[in-house]
Amino acid sequence: MPVIVRDVAVKSVLTKSNLPVSDYSANPYTGCLHACKYCYASFMKRFTNHPEEWGEFLDVKTWPEIKHPGKYAGKEVFLSSVTDPYQPAEKKYRRTRALLEQLQGHNVKLSIATKSDLVLRDLELIRTFPDARVSWSINTLNESFRAEMDRAASIERRLEAMRVFHEAGVRTTCFISPIFPGITDVPAIIGRAKGICNLVWLENLNLRGNFRGVIMSWIHENRPELEGLYHAIYTHKDMSYWNELDMMMRDYCMSNGLPYVRNDDSMRRDFDAPPVVVNYFFHSEIVRHKKSPCRE
Repeated sequence: MPVIVRDVAVKSVLTKSNLPVSDYSANPYTGCLHACKYCYASFMKRFTNHPEEWGEFLDVKTWPEIKHPGKYAGKEVFLSSVTDPYQPAEKKYRRTRALLEQLQGHNVKLSIATKSDLVLRDLELIRTFPDARVSWSINTLNESFRAEMDRAASIERRLEAMRVFHEAGVRTTCFISPIFPGITDVPAIIGRAKGICNLVWLENLNLRGNFRGVIMSWIHENRPELEGLYHAIYTHKDMSYWNELDMMMRDYCMSNGLPYVRNDDSMRRDFDAPPVVVNYFFHSEIVRHKKSPCRE
């Protein structure tokens, strides 16, 4: 089925963020052609009246030029919360590039999350932002499993892009997300990434919304030996797996000389320090922590 692409004019591409790691979020597109089976952002279909399946439509946003970009000085801008700013369409439409050019030179703190190596195109531009950070989502080293779950760049291409940015002096993050119980080998991924990143973030697989059935069906058909575990976690709300993984990661990090913290939303670490492995399993706790009136 051909992808449905349309141009959409918006008043602004920057919105106030409720995420614990940013002040503003920017989504140059609605929809994502990476078509991840587990993508939480698929809920966007409810607000855009798209009948197509997630990954089969894309809205390309245009917006008025930002008149006073200086007002975002010192603020954290996150690209992107509900799309990949460097999905394949960016090569043609360059909406992410346009936004970066509008924000450049105004002391904006930039954070980018992607599953693509197209971000290499903008390396020199991204380097001009103070304390810029780029993260790549990697939840497996198994290319067959990766291809089952998304249409994004291969794992090796993501790791290579991470290496190039790291060696260029840009802060890099390996975002191990989502962790598939019984499938994602977290220590193996850290072993591959720890020399080319400044941070490692962990996040569990949340099965909410329409994609729950998709993932549970995939497990049933492809990994039936894990079906009981998935029902324990996602039907009966058994947290044992995540608690055991938490303890295992503490031991792993201690043995490998890596700092380990849990639910730390600061992401502010010394550039030359070893990567910080953050247990980010319980997203709701992070959000509550940020919203607390006692938070500085």
